[in-house]
Amino acid sequence: MSKTGSDPRGSKSDIENGLSFQPKFDENGLIAAVVTDATRGDLLMVGYMNAESLRRTIDTGEAWYWSRSRQEYWKKGGTSGQVQKVREIRTDCDQDAIWLIVDVEGNGATCHTGYRSCFHRALTRHEDGSVSLRLMEDHKVYDPADVYGHSGCGHNHG
Repeated sequence: MSKTGSDPRGSKSDIENGLSFQPKFDENGLIAAVVTDATRGDLLMVGYMNAESLRRTIDTGEAWYWSRSRQEYWKKGGTSGQVQKVREIRTDCDQDAIWLIVDVEGNGATCHTGYRSCFHRALTRHEDGSVSLRLMEDHKVYDPADVYGHSGCGHNHG
């Protein structure tokens, strides 16, 4: 893997069918990372990585991300104890997305709002064509104020 994400990639055939890891970072140097629970298979979150956070994740076996809002690295669980232990890392066919399959330590939650998954709401389309959200998790796993000292609305993924 390129340390900077700027090294030239191989041929389309090599990228799509070969066994050389050649991640494609976007124009901002980032790659999307989809995260699922290793035991239940549930989608937990989507984050972004740059080459360094991807390298840290590979080297440590714990998930690291690049915070687009804070412009800094963050180790998931660094504040909350909800460390994501990586069981497996996959990439898609053109290597422009990463899939982390993880076990979540601590209270098992991932979302900074207190829910197990960041995807704790689903869209509902009503007969009149309007759309609203409904909760898919019946309770929060923890109170963000107890962990972060605020309501969890600041998008702190600690």
